[in-house]
Amino acid sequence: MLTGAGISAESGLRTFREMGGLWEQYDVTEVASPEGWARNRKLVLDFYNERRKQLLQAKPNAGHLGLVELEKYFDVVIITQNIDDLHERAGSSRVLHLHGELMKAQSTADPELVYPIEGWELNLGDTCEKGSQLRPFVVWFGEPVPAMTEAIALAEQAELFLVVGTSLNVYPAAGLIDYVRPDAPVTLIDPNEITVPVRRKFQFIKEKASVGVKLFMQQALSEV
Repeated sequence: MLTGAGISAESGLRTFREMGGLWEQYDVTEVASPEGWARNRKLVLDFYNERRKQLLQAKPNAGHLGLVELEKYFDVVIITQNIDDLHERAGSSRVLHLHGELMKAQSTADPELVYPIEGWELNLGDTCEKGSQLRPFVVWFGEPVPAMTEAIALAEQAELFLVVGTSLNVYPAAGLIDYVRPDAPVTLIDPNEITVPVRRKFQFIKEKASVGVKLFMQQALSEV
C-alpha cells in the first residue's frame, strides 16, 4: 500500500498542501532543497527541528492502527511518502520510507552513514564519524528517490493495492500505480476528490483514513 500526508493529518501533522505550499511560513525552496541547504544550513536545521518537536508530541491515529490490524489477516507492506515515524510507533512491521525519515540524520560526506536522532535537535556542529556536518535524512525537492527501486518491486508483487491519504500528484511516488498489475484491485481512501488515470479501475472510499481503513478492512475480510 501507499500512504501520504493525509493519514498523518489526523494526528495533528499539517500537510504541505493544506498550508498553501508553505510549512509554517517557510518557502519550500529555502528549507527542502539542496540549494536552500547550501544557502543557509542553520535555517534548514531549525526548520526540521521544529518538525521533529511537533512529531514527538503527535500520536498514531486510528488510521495507522487500522493498518496494523490488517497485518493479522494480510501480508502488509507500507510504502509511505511521509517522513514521520507514526507507522512504526503504531506497530506496523514493514514500512518503506520513500522520502526519508525525520528522526534520522545523514552524513553530508557519505550518504550511507545514517544515524538516529535522540530528542528533536540536530544542530550546526553535529558531525558524522568522518567529521562532516549532519543533515536531515530527508529527500529534498530536486534529489533522486533511492527507495523507488524497492517500491516498484513491491508494487509489482501486490495482489491488492491500497492508497491512503495521498493526492497522487507527487511524483515519482504517484507513478507506483502504473506498476500494479492490471488484475490487482486498487482502493483509494481519501475524503478529497482525486484525479486518477483512466486506464484502470479504482474503488473509492471517500473518507478520512481513520474511517476509511476500517471500512476497507470490513470489506476485505468479507471477501476472503
